[in-house]
Order: sequence, then structure tokens, then C-alpha cells
Amino acid sequence: MGMTARDIMDTDFHTVHPGTTIVEAVKAFRRASEHRKQRVFGLMVTDDRGQLVGMLSIYDMLLLMRPKNIHIWGEMDDIDVTGFIEESCRRARSILVGDVMTTDVITITPDTHLLMIVDIMIKKHVRRLPVVKGSKVIGIVYTSTIFYELMEKLVSA
Repeated sequence: MGMTARDIMDTDFHTVHPGTTIVEAVKAFRRASEHRKQRVFGLMVTDDRGQLVGMLSIYDMLLLMRPKNIHIWGEMDDIDVTGFIEESCRRARSILVGDVMTTDVITITPDTHLLMIVDIMIKKHVRRLPVVKGSKVIGIVYTSTIFYELMEKLVSA
């Protein structure tokens, strides 16, 4: 059958709850990064039953910091942004993960072939895929894991 998600998924992963504040989510990103010994740029969001309800990425958080309709005001260099980041951070402190997370999540199963995973990631522009069995999250596959696995095969071929 070849290499599948089961072979490369990370089964030791961190999650956040939709009711978690953005401040606590930032702390969760830090903990996950320290745990993996490399930076983590996305976390799965699970509800009280452990069911996957979304994903929170650094992109979601950056979108929170940037005004949604800033293009209406003009180009960024036309706007006085003095103090804007500080004010955005102050306001973001009370925002919940559930307010900014991505809810349209693409998942894979443990038996999804490596080539299919690469295809999904490229076509859908995703950098991490939750691995689910039934309705339970059992792992996550990161693009970096796939990249290094493929590079190792390339070097040893």
C-alpha cells in the first residue's frame, strides 16, 4: 500500500477549545512549539467532547490584527498606523478562538496515502491535516514532516 498518514502523523498534539481566549491560544502555540522543538503554526480546535470543530492558524490570528476593510481607507502607506498594533492587541485579548478559527476543515484518515496527502495539501493550500478515525482525532500531519520524509528518501535513493 505504501506510506500512509498512519506512518507519518504526529500523535502527540496540542489542541485549543473554541472558548479559549486569543491570549491563551498564543500561550498554547508557545507550549506546542516548545514541546515539538520547532515552531507550530496551527492548532486543532476541539469541543468539550474532543470533537474537531476547527483549526486555528497564525494566519487566522494575523487576520484578526489587520482591519478587515483596510483597503477602503487606501493603501497601507497612505494611513497613519501609529499605535494601531497596540490597540489591535488590546482589543484581541477578549476575542475567542471560536470567533476567528477556520471551521471548514479538511481531514484525512490513517489510511490516506502519502501521495494523496501531498495532493490535498497542494491543491487546498493547507499546511496541516488532522487525521481522524471515525469522529475521533488521532493525529496530525504537517507539511514539514512530509517534506523531510521525502527529502530523506531522495537523499538515500
